[in-house]
Amino acid sequence: MTLGDTFEEALQAMGANRLRTALTMLGMIIGVGAVVLMLAVGQGAQTMVTESIASMGSNLFIVLSGASTSGGVRMGGGTIPTLTASDADALAELPSIAAVAPISSNNAQMIYGPNNWTTMIAGTTPPIFEIRDWPTVAGTGFTDNDVRSATRVVVLGQTVVSNLFGNEDPVGKTVRIKNSPFLVVGVLAAKGQSLDGRDQDDTALVPLTTAQRQLFGNQFPGMVRFMMAKALSAEVMDKAEEQINELLRQRHHIREGQDDDFTVRNLTALAATAATATKAMSMMLGAIAGISLLVGGIGIMNIMLVSVTERTREIGIRMAIGARRRNVLYQFLVEALIISLAGSLIGVGLGIGCAWMVAEFVGMPVVVTLWSILLSFSVAAAVGIFFGFYPARKAAQLRPIEALRYQ
Repeated sequence: MTLGDTFEEALQAMGANRLRTALTMLGMIIGVGAVVLMLAVGQGAQTMVTESIASMGSNLFIVLSGASTSGGVRMGGGTIPTLTASDADALAELPSIAAVAPISSNNAQMIYGPNNWTTMIAGTTPPIFEIRDWPTVAGTGFTDNDVRSATRVVVLGQTVVSNLFGNEDPVGKTVRIKNSPFLVVGVLAAKGQSLDGRDQDDTALVPLTTAQRQLFGNQFPGMVRFMMAKALSAEVMDKAEEQINELLRQRHHIREGQDDDFTVRNLTALAATAATATKAMSMMLGAIAGISLLVGGIGIMNIMLVSVTERTREIGIRMAIGARRRNVLYQFLVEALIISLAGSLIGVGLGIGCAWMVAEFVGMPVVVTLWSILLSFSVAAAVGIFFGFYPARKAAQLRPIEALRYQ
């Protein structure tokens, strides 16, 4: 008997019990659909975290000023001014540091024509564009001359542009910040949300000196809220952090045993931790969905065992007229495989459809990849063969005389 004959007989046997075949297939449909959906959700979460990490920039540190204590309660970092712009200049000279930008920020209202928008105004220096990997898509950024002269120029994020200007080109226009006119010299590329869900495009950058002297004032001249630093490479991150701590302790005259009046945070390490956690979540979702496949496989084995019992006389007749044990074995294996693969095909469609619904109506990011589909098919085929083998082997080992006597 050829493979084609075996395949045809398997289809005929399955067609004779359509309802039972459909119910058996349902387990695989649900299992494969769940695997595709869960992997799509997990991959979507990983992609979102990866994009957020990339949008932050690479090899980043944030240096916060000191923490204050009030009424016995220790406040968070950045509550008292301990960092200066000259600290940033000194850090930029370290051999492991590529660039440093001091930052003083606060919320302020911006006005253009009849429109107004309250956003985060960050006073900083030109290296911020390199540190954050943040190019302009229109116009240019401000320069060192603008910082030295405290020029009233501003570079806008995409969210600010859309709320103040709509479809109008903002470059060359004048906006008012705290009743002071500022010339828009550039528009930043879109960054999207950060890892904490903050809209990175809802910001405006101005020269540091302009922010300190004309917008927010500065009770402590030269002081900044925090600094961002970029290491030369990922390989020197640990060395760079060590050098930053040593230099700032030296500049702030902190003796051995005294607490630092600043905090250095490795943003790249924090982002990598988030990415690892998301990857673990994705694997856990896939494993949970894989249980559905296992349940589907058990269903196949149960139904196939019932089928063997019901078709005992048929098996005896076939073997009595010349069918070999391997022919019977192949037929039941092919039936199990067809159920698995057909259920997988429908399950893939179901999983993709559910993933689309999650993305459309729930708003969660989902990514259906080719490897997740191939994985589902492969696992389904393995499940079909594994759980179909025992019933097939049991059918093949029936003795013709005993099978013919079976009522």
